[in-house]
Amino acid sequence: MTIVGIERADSAEEAIRELLLAGLGNAYRIATCILRDPVAAEDAVQEAALRAWAGRRELQDASRAEAWFARIVVNVCRAELGRRSKRPRSVDIEPSGDPDHSTDDRDEVARALARLRADEQVVLALRFGRDLTVPQIAAQTGLREGTVKSRLHNAQEHLRAAFAAERRAEEVSR
Repeated sequence: MTIVGIERADSAEEAIRELLLAGLGNAYRIATCILRDPVAAEDAVQEAALRAWAGRRELQDASRAEAWFARIVVNVCRAELGRRSKRPRSVDIEPSGDPDHSTDDRDEVARALARLRADEQVVLALRFGRDLTVPQIAAQTGLREGTVKSRLHNAQEHLRAAFAAERRAEEVSR
Protein backbone atom coordinates (compact mmCIF):
# COMPACT_ATOMS: atom_id res chain seq x y z
CA MET A 1 0.00 0.00 0.00
CA THR A 2 1.31 3.44 -0.90
CA ILE A 3 0.48 6.56 1.08
CA VAL A 4 1.48 9.86 -0.55
CA GLY A 5 4.13 8.12 -2.59
CA ILE A 6 5.68 6.33 0.41
CA GLU A 7 5.44 2.60 0.72
CA ARG A 8 4.24 1.14 3.98
CA ALA A 9 7.04 1.29 6.52
CA ASP A 10 8.59 -1.91 7.79
CA SER A 11 8.21 -2.79 11.47
CA ALA A 12 11.47 -1.06 12.51
CA GLU A 13 10.43 2.18 10.81
CA GLU A 14 6.98 1.89 12.34
CA ALA A 15 8.55 1.54 15.79
CA ILE A 16 10.69 4.63 15.19
CA ARG A 17 7.65 6.56 13.96
CA GLU A 18 5.76 5.63 17.13
CA LEU A 19 8.71 6.61 19.33
CA LEU A 20 9.02 9.96 17.55
CA LEU A 21 5.32 10.67 17.94
CA ALA A 22 5.43 9.71 21.61
CA GLY A 23 8.45 11.96 22.18
CA LEU A 24 7.03 15.12 20.62
CA GLY A 25 5.72 16.49 23.93
CA ASN A 26 9.06 16.11 25.66
CA ALA A 27 10.84 17.51 22.61
CA TYR A 28 8.59 20.58 22.68
CA ARG A 29 9.27 21.13 26.39
CA ILE A 30 13.02 20.87 25.79
CA ALA A 31 12.89 23.27 22.83
CA THR A 32 10.70 25.76 24.71
CA CYS A 33 13.08 25.71 27.64
CA ILE A 34 16.13 26.25 25.47
CA LEU A 35 14.66 28.80 23.05
CA ARG A 36 12.30 30.54 25.50
CA ASP A 37 9.83 31.04 22.66
CA PRO A 38 6.88 28.67 22.08
CA VAL A 39 6.59 29.43 18.36
CA ALA A 40 10.31 28.94 17.75
CA ALA A 41 10.09 25.73 19.81
CA GLU A 42 7.33 24.39 17.56
CA ASP A 43 9.45 25.16 14.50
CA ALA A 44 12.48 23.51 16.09
CA VAL A 45 10.57 20.35 16.98
CA GLN A 46 9.14 20.15 13.47
CA GLU A 47 12.62 20.56 11.98
CA ALA A 48 14.03 17.96 14.40
CA ALA A 49 11.25 15.49 13.57
CA LEU A 50 11.95 15.89 9.86
CA ARG A 51 15.68 15.40 10.43
CA ALA A 52 15.05 12.38 12.64
CA TRP A 53 12.77 10.76 10.10
CA ALA A 54 15.24 11.44 7.29
CA GLY A 55 18.03 9.90 9.37
CA ARG A 56 15.98 7.06 10.86
CA ARG A 57 18.17 4.40 9.28
CA GLU A 58 21.17 5.75 11.21
CA LEU A 59 19.57 4.68 14.49
CA GLN A 60 21.20 1.38 15.40
CA ASP A 61 19.34 0.64 18.63
CA ALA A 62 15.62 1.47 18.93
CA SER A 63 15.96 1.57 22.73
CA ARG A 64 18.11 4.71 22.28
CA ALA A 65 15.54 6.48 20.09
CA GLU A 66 14.40 8.86 22.81
CA ALA A 67 17.91 10.13 23.58
CA TRP A 68 18.74 10.17 19.85
CA PHE A 69 15.70 12.35 19.08
CA ALA A 70 16.37 14.61 22.08
CA ARG A 71 19.91 15.12 20.80
CA ILE A 72 18.54 16.14 17.40
CA VAL A 73 16.16 18.61 19.10
CA VAL A 74 19.01 20.07 21.15
CA ASN A 75 21.16 20.45 18.04
CA VAL A 76 18.38 22.20 16.12
CA CYS A 77 17.86 24.55 19.10
CA ARG A 78 21.60 25.17 19.37
CA ALA A 79 21.68 26.12 15.68
CA GLU A 80 18.74 28.50 16.19
CA LEU A 81 20.47 30.12 19.16
CA GLY A 82 23.58 30.55 17.00
CA ARG A 83 21.52 32.24 14.27
CA ARG A 84 19.95 34.52 16.87
CA SER A 85 23.33 35.57 18.24
CA LYS A 86 24.40 36.71 14.77
CA ARG A 87 21.37 38.96 14.37
CA PRO A 88 21.60 42.49 15.72
CA ARG A 89 19.80 42.88 19.02
CA SER A 90 18.27 45.93 20.53
CA VAL A 91 17.26 45.73 24.13
CA ASP A 92 15.01 48.39 25.57
CA ILE A 93 15.33 48.69 29.31
CA GLU A 94 12.44 50.54 30.82
CA PRO A 95 12.15 50.96 34.56
CA SER A 96 8.85 49.66 35.78
CA GLY A 97 6.69 51.48 38.28
CA ASP A 98 5.07 48.14 39.13
CA PRO A 99 5.95 47.01 42.66
CA ASP A 100 5.74 43.39 41.50
CA HIS A 101 8.98 42.94 39.57
CA SER A 102 8.35 39.34 38.49
CA THR A 103 7.98 40.38 34.84
CA ASP A 104 11.05 42.62 35.14
CA ASP A 105 12.99 39.75 36.74
CA ARG A 106 11.95 37.38 33.96
CA ASP A 107 13.01 39.94 31.35
CA GLU A 108 16.33 40.43 33.13
CA VAL A 109 16.94 36.66 33.10
CA ALA A 110 16.05 36.47 29.40
CA ARG A 111 18.45 39.31 28.53
CA ALA A 112 21.23 37.77 30.64
CA LEU A 113 20.72 34.35 29.03
CA ALA A 114 20.79 35.92 25.58
CA ARG A 115 24.33 37.14 26.34
CA LEU A 116 25.56 33.53 26.76
CA ARG A 117 26.91 31.26 24.03
CA ALA A 118 24.40 28.81 22.54
CA ASP A 119 26.10 25.80 24.18
CA GLU A 120 25.90 27.50 27.56
CA GLN A 121 22.22 28.33 27.07
CA VAL A 122 21.51 24.70 26.17
CA VAL A 123 23.14 23.14 29.24
CA LEU A 124 21.55 25.69 31.59
CA ALA A 125 18.12 25.17 30.05
CA LEU A 126 18.38 21.40 30.32
CA ARG A 127 19.77 21.49 33.87
CA PHE A 128 17.59 24.14 35.44
CA GLY A 129 14.68 24.44 33.02
CA ARG A 130 14.10 20.71 32.52
CA ASP A 131 15.72 19.63 35.82
CA LEU A 132 17.89 17.03 34.09
CA THR A 133 20.92 15.47 35.75
CA VAL A 134 24.42 15.71 34.30
CA PRO A 135 24.22 12.13 32.89
CA GLN A 136 20.84 12.92 31.30
CA ILE A 137 22.20 16.11 29.75
CA ALA A 138 25.19 14.18 28.45
CA ALA A 139 22.88 11.61 26.85
CA GLN A 140 20.72 14.28 25.22
CA THR A 141 23.58 16.40 23.93
CA GLY A 142 26.12 13.72 23.08
CA LEU A 143 28.69 15.37 25.35
CA ARG A 144 30.83 13.66 27.98
CA GLU A 145 29.69 14.16 31.58
CA GLY A 146 32.87 16.06 32.42
CA THR A 147 32.22 18.42 29.53
CA VAL A 148 28.65 18.99 30.74
CA LYS A 149 29.92 19.79 34.24
CA SER A 150 32.51 22.17 32.87
CA ARG A 151 29.99 23.93 30.62
CA LEU A 152 27.51 24.24 33.48
CA HIS A 153 30.17 25.79 35.70
CA ASN A 154 31.32 28.21 32.99
CA ALA A 155 27.75 29.06 32.01
CA GLN A 156 26.87 29.91 35.61
CA GLU A 157 29.93 32.16 35.88
CA HIS A 158 29.06 33.86 32.60
CA LEU A 159 25.45 34.22 33.71
CA ARG A 160 26.56 35.96 36.90
CA ALA A 161 28.64 38.36 34.80
CA ALA A 162 25.70 38.90 32.42
CA PHE A 163 23.40 39.74 35.35
CA ALA A 164 25.94 42.24 36.60
CA ALA A 165 26.14 43.82 33.14
CA GLU A 166 22.34 43.99 32.91
CA ARG A 167 22.13 45.65 36.32
CA ARG A 168 24.80 48.18 35.34
CA ALA A 169 22.91 48.94 32.10
CA GLU A 170 19.70 49.36 34.06
CA GLU A 171 21.36 51.78 36.50
CA VAL A 172 22.76 53.83 33.63
CA SER A 173 19.35 54.08 31.94
CA ARG A 174 17.67 55.47 35.06
